[in-house]
Amino acid sequence: MNFTLRPWRPEDASAIVPYADDPLVAQNLRDVFPCPYTLADAEGFIHSCIEREGQGQLCRAIEVDGTAVGSISLMLGTDVYRRSAELGYWLGRSFWRQGVMTAAVKELCTLGFKTWDIVRIYAEPYAKNAGSRGVLERAGFRLEGIKRKSVFKNGELLDSCVYARLRGEAEP
Repeated sequence: MNFTLRPWRPEDASAIVPYADDPLVAQNLRDVFPCPYTLADAEGFIHSCIEREGQGQLCRAIEVDGTAVGSISLMLGTDVYRRSAELGYWLGRSFWRQGVMTAAVKELCTLGFKTWDIVRIYAEPYAKNAGSRGVLERAGFRLEGIKRKSVFKNGELLDSCVYARLRGEAEP
């Protein structure tokens, strides 16, 4: 499926609400991603992406057929973590399992390594999130470890994983 990664625009807010306002999307994200997801949530998120662009973050809309349907970002580490960046993403459920997110992860990682003097990009999906773990593995990330009972989400203690891709590692 064809997609584009592009900077966020204020007019994307109403487009992403139907995709973001999905408990199956929110269940695999941090609590900062609200459920239910409102227009005000979308406007606030997009405003922060636009305002902080280039200031330690790269946030991109995932656009399919002219509509924003998901989000992907890199957040540059600070202090002793300044040579690393954290990857985060979500995608509307109707676009799952079509190769969009794997390709988006590869593209944003390439941009991150070109933009910053970093050596490592990492992500921390929940261990039970097989879809996200598969995305990372197909995008060249390696499982570094499992953090037992490290996340409290929806009243449940969950394991989380640490995946990373290093500068210069070949894509699969």
